[in-house]
Amino acid sequence: MTLALTRPVTGRLRLRTRPRPGLAVAAVFLALILTAVAWPSLFGGDPLAADPLNVLQAPSARHWFGTDQLGRDVFDRVVHGARHSLSIGVAATLIATSTGILLGLLAGLGHRYADEAFSRTFDALSAFPIVLLALLFIAVAGTGTTSLIVAIGVALTPHYARVVRAQTFVVRRAAYVTHAVAFGASRPRLVVRHVLPNVLGPIPVIAVIGLGEAVLIAAGLSFLGLGPQPPSPEWGAMLSEGRGYLHIAWWASVLPGLVVTATIISLTALGRHFQRRFEGRTA
Repeated sequence: MTLALTRPVTGRLRLRTRPRPGLAVAAVFLALILTAVAWPSLFGGDPLAADPLNVLQAPSARHWFGTDQLGRDVFDRVVHGARHSLSIGVAATLIATSTGILLGLLAGLGHRYADEAFSRTFDALSAFPIVLLALLFIAVAGTGTTSLIVAIGVALTPHYARVVRAQTFVVRRAAYVTHAVAFGASRPRLVVRHVLPNVLGPIPVIAVIGLGEAVLIAAGLSFLGLGPQPPSPEWGAMLSEGRGYLHIAWWASVLPGLVVTATIISLTALGRHFQRRFEGRTA
């Protein structure tokens, strides 16, 4: 009888602690990217240093990712570009989360008519592709890094606002909120002490996944020339510069593209893992 009872428990423990090599690889890769963001000089040299005698050189021991059309080391530019691309993604995500939290709380705690107005606005904005919303904003505000950050942040806001609104509806009906109201808690105190901390639970998890989406959108818009301008070593701008040399120097755009892809996949994998842990799922 004892053996029969212990076997299922052992199986569940093995399920929970089974190794995830893909997740480990993603974590290590992101650690390297973050190190490149904080201390790019540890990995590469000057990303703007041109060498006319070594134009479009293939990857080698001296130039790991080869050189571009101006003789600049592609690996150095990718390393320094991590700071540009991730900074844009993080700033846009912060704008989206902060604005989404505010609007979601206003919708969830406001009058029924206010909630209806906010909800219809969120639905209308969510019907448009995020890139299209960002393009519309840039068309009005103009190109540049600041416009790119704000455009992506505004385009991603409806997603976070809808999550916060849904969480607010759940929390406002909870027993502890009802008890706080019964004991005479003021509305500001109720929101700050009881509603907001419980509403924010899933936001960091969603933000990790959203960061990968923001980096992807930033690279795509920079590829179109709507973000940081050359010679800035931004990943999307590098892809745009190297596309004209694909037939003779594929490494100038393919290798930076692989780094962008690996970064987004790693952020998504890590975010999905956090989401499963937050939801109490083990698989």
